[in-house]
Amino acid sequence: MYQLHVENMSCGHCVGAVTKAVQAVDAGAKVEIDLATKSVRIDSATPLAPLKSAIADAGYPVTSAG
Repeated sequence: MYQLHVENMSCGHCVGAVTKAVQAVDAGAKVEIDLATKSVRIDSATPLAPLKSAIADAGYPVTSAG
């Protein structure tokens, strides 16, 4: 389980784009997004680096990860 802080998310389209980016790397990943806190929780066995890269490539910078 990864907890990320992701900038530039403000609407339902953003949620879909981030979810799609993560699931392009791991189709079985479970993604939970809270727009108010810009928080993204990802339940995936995939290493964090490719997930962060996919989100950033979609236009949403990951500013912290834990």
